[in-house]
Amino acid sequence: MWLLSSRRGVRLSVTQTSVEAERRDVPGVMALFLGALLTATGYGATFLLDRHFGQFGGTEIDTGTVLMAAMFGTFVGVPLVGWNIGRIEAARCSGLGALSIALGFLLLAFSQEASVLSMIGGFAVGLGWGAFYLAAPMALSQRVTDDDRAYWFIRFAAFQMAGIGISPFLAELALSVSGVSTGMVFASVAACCLLAGYFQFRFASIAQPLSAVAASTSGVAWTSALGPLLAGPSRFPIMMVALGAAAFGGVMTFQHAVVEGTGLSAATYFAVYSVTVVIARWFFAAPVSRIPPRRAVPALLVIMTAGLAVLLGASAGSFGLVAQVVSAALFGIGYGLVYPLIQAQAVNDAGDPALKDAALTWFVMSYFVGIFGFPLLGGAITVAFGTQALILTLTAIGALELVLALIRNQAVRRRAAGV
Repeated sequence: MWLLSSRRGVRLSVTQTSVEAERRDVPGVMALFLGALLTATGYGATFLLDRHFGQFGGTEIDTGTVLMAAMFGTFVGVPLVGWNIGRIEAARCSGLGALSIALGFLLLAFSQEASVLSMIGGFAVGLGWGAFYLAAPMALSQRVTDDDRAYWFIRFAAFQMAGIGISPFLAELALSVSGVSTGMVFASVAACCLLAGYFQFRFASIAQPLSAVAASTSGVAWTSALGPLLAGPSRFPIMMVALGAAAFGGVMTFQHAVVEGTGLSAATYFAVYSVTVVIARWFFAAPVSRIPPRRAVPALLVIMTAGLAVLLGASAGSFGLVAQVVSAALFGIGYGLVYPLIQAQAVNDAGDPALKDAALTWFVMSYFVGIFGFPLLGGAITVAFGTQALILTLTAIGALELVLALIRNQAVRRRAAGV
């Protein structure tokens, strides 16, 4: 009897494994991943805006001003996806976003200051990035189950972060070694985004949404869903992502200013960060997704905040390079892994299937408040008080996100206990 039960258990285990493998097979997913990688080179190239305007006599305030225009662009791009997702399939929306980013960088390639031209370019980049950043994970989310969402979000985020990190790294090398202009780099990025649009349209033609999750919030449903979302546990990851995005946007946008005069290269930070994130997200996607988020998220936020604090030592003589590398690695592990976890948390915590796309929409809106809104404040802090003050501010932001994660855990426990 025991032997029979064991054999049945083995057969059941094999069957479950086969079902799991079949469930996780998303047709054409590599097309989406490649599209994400190439589109993300557009966002990564925004880290060069500080250097681009600096060569024409501009300051961090010029950079922050153009990124503020990009933020307003995201506030148009994200709602456009939310309103039209019932008419235009999400993967196609992400492809259109990539084309908008291409247009934006063509305009930025010919700008030399925070002018009308560069503001329009920044707006177009933000419009496209906002559309892509919501629509691409939404397209993936509609093709996987709740159990697999964290796994696939981490894999998707690995390719996305590879594009974000490799873009400024290769650009810094090209600017330093080959002597090309930032305008030529921006034109190359535009070409990458055109190719990205093709891959995302290709994914839309290959993979179909699962019937169980095909229904999307359309019209103004995502706006009216904000009340229910803020009343539930989804409000915590929605708030947390703005803080994490502010820390990420600040440390990456002003990395050139942080290392200026130290003999260090911003390319080093970009390279170490991107390699760390890609390795962490690709090889640890499965094990991390199995850890309860209430444990994994606070631990990763501690690592992230420590990485920000270590960057204070970047100007400390011979120790500077060690501090820069350690900071990039810690920040890459912490932020790189925690972001897709809280993204999946925001969607899964929505509960009602009709609210899942809306939760993702508001999550992305909150992200853009931090990623494009903070650099203007960060630029002002850097100009007025220096880069050390900027790093301290970023460290405090990371600590605040950790506090919110702990408060969320307590709130969820009380809710589960009926208190």
